[in-house]
Amino acid sequence: MRAHYLQHVPFEGLGSIEPWLRGAGYVITDTRFFESTRLPDLDDIDFLLILGGPMSANDEHEFPWLVQEKQFIRSAIETGKPALGVCLGAQLIASALGARVFPNHCKEIGWFPVHAVPIDDPVYFRFPALMEPFHWHGETFDLPAGAVRLAQSDACTNQAFQLGKHVIGLQFHLETTPQTARKLVDNCRAELSRAKYVQSETAILKAADEKCPPINDLMIEVLSFLRDSAIWTLAEGLHGG
Repeated sequence: MRAHYLQHVPFEGLGSIEPWLRGAGYVITDTRFFESTRLPDLDDIDFLLILGGPMSANDEHEFPWLVQEKQFIRSAIETGKPALGVCLGAQLIASALGARVFPNHCKEIGWFPVHAVPIDDPVYFRFPALMEPFHWHGETFDLPAGAVRLAQSDACTNQAFQLGKHVIGLQFHLETTPQTARKLVDNCRAELSRAKYVQSETAILKAADEKCPPINDLMIEVLSFLRDSAIWTLAEGLHGG
C-alpha cells in the first residue's frame, strides 16, 4: 500500500500521521509543492493526505499549482481513494468540489474546544462529544455538496466533515506534536495578535506536551476509519455488494 501526501510548506508536515502510516505498512510518497509540482498516477496510490499551509485555497494567481492540485484531489475523490484533508487540506477538498472558501469571522490559533455533531449512523466517523485540538486558521468553507458536518465550535461552524465513506476534512490539527507546534510558531509568529481566539506563543507551546497525546490518538482513529472504510468498500465491490 502507498500513502501519498501533498505538502505546501516545509514547516507543515505529517506530524503524528507518519508513524501510524509506517506502522500500518504504507510506503510513503509525497508531492512537496514548494519543491516540485509533480503528482503521481492515481492508480499508484491507496491513501491521499492533504496537509496544511498558510496560503489560501483561493490563491491560484500566486500559486498556480493550486489549480493542478485541486484537479488531482477531485479526481482522487471521484475514483474512491480514501482522502484526509487537514486545515488548508480540508479547504482544498471543499474548493475542489465546488464549495466556497472564505475568511472566517475570526482567526482561531491555539488550543480551543470543538464539539461533535451527534450522528446516529455507522457510516460516519464519531468524534468525542468534546475535544480540544490545535487550530491555526483564518479561513473557513461551505460544506461540499453531499458532505455531512461532523464537528463544530463557537469560533468556526464547519470544523470537520465527511463525504461518503472515504473522505474526511478537518479544519483543526490532530497531527500536532510539540515539535510541529514549535515550527508553526517559529514560522507564523506574526499572526499571534491579541484576539479572543488567538493564544500567545507561550500558552500554545506550554500546553503542547499535555494536549498532543490525546489528539494524536484521535488522529489514529480517523486514519484507521478511512483505511477500514476503503477495505470494506473494496470487499463490497468484490462481492457485488
